[in-house]
Amino acid sequence: MLERSLRLALVLELALYALLAHGLVAASPVAIALLAVAGVLVLRAILIAFSYVCAWTWQSPAPRLGARRTLLMVLAEYAVSVLCFTVLFPFERLWMGKDRLSPPAGEEMVARRPVLLIHGYGCSRAAWWWLRARLGRTGRAVATINLEPVFADIDDYVAPLARRIDEVLAATGSDRLILVAHSMGGLVASAYLQRFGGRRVATLVTLGTPFRGSQLARFGRGRNARQMRVDSVWLQSLANPSASVDSLVVYSSHDNFVLPQTNLLLPGAETLRIDGVGHLAMLYSPRVARVLESTLAASDCRVMPAGAKCG
Repeated sequence: MLERSLRLALVLELALYALLAHGLVAASPVAIALLAVAGVLVLRAILIAFSYVCAWTWQSPAPRLGARRTLLMVLAEYAVSVLCFTVLFPFERLWMGKDRLSPPAGEEMVARRPVLLIHGYGCSRAAWWWLRARLGRTGRAVATINLEPVFADIDDYVAPLARRIDEVLAATGSDRLILVAHSMGGLVASAYLQRFGGRRVATLVTLGTPFRGSQLARFGRGRNARQMRVDSVWLQSLANPSASVDSLVVYSSHDNFVLPQTNLLLPGAETLRIDGVGHLAMLYSPRVARVLESTLAASDCRVMPAGAKCG
């Protein structure tokens, strides 16, 4: 389980830094603890810096942001990385309760499609901590899923996704739902649509999905990382999901994980470019949230009863 593994890794990392600090400096226990925490933060900073070095090495043409916007983008990506991998993912059960698939007392989810959020590579359902809460404020059913094992074949995630889709539809009484997928999650959703078709899916929205792979995948672990290498055999065999359902591809021209950024595009699908947002920071971007809310509302309008007021 990712949660347990990340928690153990974090404890061991802190202990290692504390031992190194204790051996190098004469300091109080509090100071040593602070140095250990600083070590954790510095390592995450190095990893994010490395991702941006790679992003600028394999970059596609993109609008220039200027020094200030670039700095803010990198800092936001770093902050989200620290939040996810040191706070949310290792302690998922503290932050993520059960998905609410039924409306609050006295409220009905009339003509609202349920939403299923699918996380990306090396992450967990806790990646959706902020967006799940925001999308669910109107009483909409918003579900999540954990894709495990973490480094498995992407095709191995299709059956669990199919079961989760069936569970959400059964719990909500809806005939179809909306899939919102981040990064590798978009490939999992595409593989699902290739195998089962769009009978149970109304719309697919992808956020930063490497449809043609990423140069950064060469540094990843597991079968799924190898499948996400640029123009891999697995990616070439993947059918275009936009042929099965309405699809919206949301991507950042300054993505720091999917490289080059043109590999985020999906022929035949509607696309929306958002500049100045990092790969992980998309999950905490108000701009992305507004796009999702608008897309969900448009999907709701398509199933409103004749004569009913939409919006």
